[in-house]
Amino acid sequence: MDRYEELRRKAVELLVKEGILRTPSVIRAMNIVPREEFLPEDVRSEAYVDAPLPIGYGQTTSALHMTAMFCEYAELAVGDKILEVGGGCGYMSCVYAEVVAPSDQPRDSWGHVWSAEIIDELARFAMENVKRCGYADRVDIICRDASLGLEDYAPYDAIIVTSAAPSIPKELISQLKPGGCLLIPVGDIRFYQKLVRVRKYLDGKITKEDLGGVAFVPMRGKAGWK
Repeated sequence: MDRYEELRRKAVELLVKEGILRTPSVIRAMNIVPREEFLPEDVRSEAYVDAPLPIGYGQTTSALHMTAMFCEYAELAVGDKILEVGGGCGYMSCVYAEVVAPSDQPRDSWGHVWSAEIIDELARFAMENVKRCGYADRVDIICRDASLGLEDYAPYDAIIVTSAAPSIPKELISQLKPGGCLLIPVGDIRFYQKLVRVRKYLDGKITKEDLGGVAFVPMRGKAGWK
């Protein structure tokens, strides 16, 4: 076991102990996907510090506990179709992919992750990382404004937004499958944001649940902050 593998194992164990990580498939994914491989060279040594890390262009990749929470709150399952709005460096996209399209299960059972990144340079960085780490068959990185979703591949079992929006775009809700959910940070970018889970039930009913306070970079694009 190399140094990073040991640090990864200990970080995951701590998240389990704290009750943040609970689902075996998510624990497995976070033990497999190498966060260090998705980071700029100057912050790789901090890969398993549980904190947001800079990835350039004024952006960060979320803390490890936030990655775990997104997976748990989205209730990801094998075969799910996922839209990620704000792909960043590609790390979180690949964690989702390892849950919905696990490398130890048949390909015909796999789901897929579509990850949209609005910043050209980051999208290219993420594409390189995803390909190098062996997830190109499970993750598509798309350089586009997806603040109003991506209708091309809808509907989705889960939509995960990794930047803070001023409000919840109705277009994202409309692109959910019945039975699906949307996770999105909402609130003033200077002060308090809350993580909201929107559920779409089989009968079409929509509910919104406040999952607690968070801190994210502001959303860009048509539905973002002006």
